Amino acid sequence: MSQPFSTRQRLRSFVYAFAGLRAVLRTEHNTWIHLAFTIIVAVLAALLRISSVEWMVLLIVFAQVWIAEIFNTVFEKLADLYTRDQHPQIKIIKDMAAGAVLLSAIAAFLVGCVIFLPKIFALL
Repeated sequence: MSQPFSTRQRLRSFVYAFAGLRAVLRTEHNTWIHLAFTIIVAVLAALLRISSVEWMVLLIVFAQVWIAEIFNTVFEKLADLYTRDQHPQIKIIKDMAAGAVLLSAIAAFLVGCVIFLPKIFALL
């Protein structure tokens, strides 16, 4: 560590982090889909009054999907800096990152089924 601890610098790092989140929302269409599902699921969870443990699990899978999407975006942008031309290795890297998003979304969907389906069926 070459510089002493600075509260001001630590607070500034939050500004940068929020700028990154804004950039993802502004430039990536899939994040709007994730945002819509995040809101819909949170509203449904509130209406069905899920337990604290169920809320914790939902928050973890919400974060998991968002983190996967953000890293997917980072990999795509880094690869595009390297080359805009078709490159077989770049395609594989981008496909793998997209696969991570898909896997996290499937896991989130399954968690949602486990939490919500019994509650919905109980209402019928």
